[in-house]
Amino acid sequence: MKKSNALRALPAVEKMLQALGSGSGLPRPLLAALVRRHLAALRKKGDLREAGAALRRSPIQQVINGTGILVHTNLGRSPLGASAEELLRAVATHYNNLEFDLTTGDRGGRAAYLEESLALLCGAEAATVVNNCAAAYVLILRHFVTPEQPEVIVSRGELPQIGGGFRIPEILEAAGATLREVGTTNKTTLKDYAAAVSPRTALILKVHQSNFFIGGFVESPEIREVAALAAKKRVPFVQSLGSGALVDTAMFEGVEHEPTPQEVLRQGPDLVCFSGDKLMGGPQAGIIAGSARRVRALKKEPLFRALRCDKLILAALQATVESYLTLQGDELHEAVPLLGLFAASNAGLQARAEAIRSALSDQTVDARLGEGKAQAGGGSRPRSVMPSVTLDLRPKKLSLAEMAARLRCGEPPVIGYISGGVLKIDLRTVFPRQDEELIRALRAALA
Repeated sequence: MKKSNALRALPAVEKMLQALGSGSGLPRPLLAALVRRHLAALRKKGDLREAGAALRRSPIQQVINGTGILVHTNLGRSPLGASAEELLRAVATHYNNLEFDLTTGDRGGRAAYLEESLALLCGAEAATVVNNCAAAYVLILRHFVTPEQPEVIVSRGELPQIGGGFRIPEILEAAGATLREVGTTNKTTLKDYAAAVSPRTALILKVHQSNFFIGGFVESPEIREVAALAAKKRVPFVQSLGSGALVDTAMFEGVEHEPTPQEVLRQGPDLVCFSGDKLMGGPQAGIIAGSARRVRALKKEPLFRALRCDKLILAALQATVESYLTLQGDELHEAVPLLGLFAASNAGLQARAEAIRSALSDQTVDARLGEGKAQAGGGSRPRSVMPSVTLDLRPKKLSLAEMAARLRCGEPPVIGYISGGVLKIDLRTVFPRQDEELIRALRAALA
């Protein structure tokens, strides 16, 4: 019997009361309450089963990303490379020298090697790491903002909302800062910054437009111009880079250039901050690089201990940074999986998609190759669209929504998207090593 029919077959409360009669020895109101609870429990059995099934699928697990969004915030952002995996396993399952100096036998500095490597990679005097980019904002603001100097100067065109609904003005407010907006949404000049500087100024903050774009009649001063003004006025200047690209992203087809920390620091800001788990392709982290004096001061803040990363994040980030420092070209693309996804050729994607389509040559689905438009994701390069190849599925015995649901509930789960009357799996975000798993998952969903 179907669930809906079974529920309709349940007796009404009054009929149950009549059947029980007065022989129960219970007051009628109490008996009625008992009957209602019993019937409610019966009606919820199906819901409880569904809730249990949803709970079983909720633990963090591997999924196949067929969305075409490379840095997918809901799917864990950037996947880590083999060297990071190897070091993570070693550090997680053994003791390690997290805060131990192997040369002297004394207590050592936490993440000293990583910080030196990051500084070298960013072209900075010094660098440090906290647990995400929002934490980097909070630490920087907490250090520079004082009751005597509470104001943070920001252009009105650089006040975005970042991941998870957090907004730059709200982060400033949470850190005890007073927002001093300058310019307009589309036009801010150097004179606007200069006019806003006063004895109450804590710092000038510029926010790179990594997750949004303003076009048309726009104007904004160069970073070097703001840096020169800040130096002249003796005011700290911080540039937020957001996504943290460490290579020229314009080398990838369809992707615009994203400013790198090296490029920006050469223009004179005191500090830059960016994410480790976006275009850098590492674990979740907030990286701060720049003036050695400023970085040392930040690390002395009591809040720094609350925001620091644990051994696993430090290990994964260390392996990622070492890949950038020691490898180039295809070797680097292989070591940092995100770069490999960006660099994948359409010809290679098409060959893989054709092999998967051939493996599904049965009567249950119409499978064809389609054109995809992949995106960087993670709030990075919103205007960049990469050509890609999709596997377009039109099941013959299932609706598209049911097919998508079956794939999400499979082992491993497969996440695609419905567009143009087909279910699409974008091969740019599926690793070649996952092709066989994808075929099995598709066959199981169609069975």
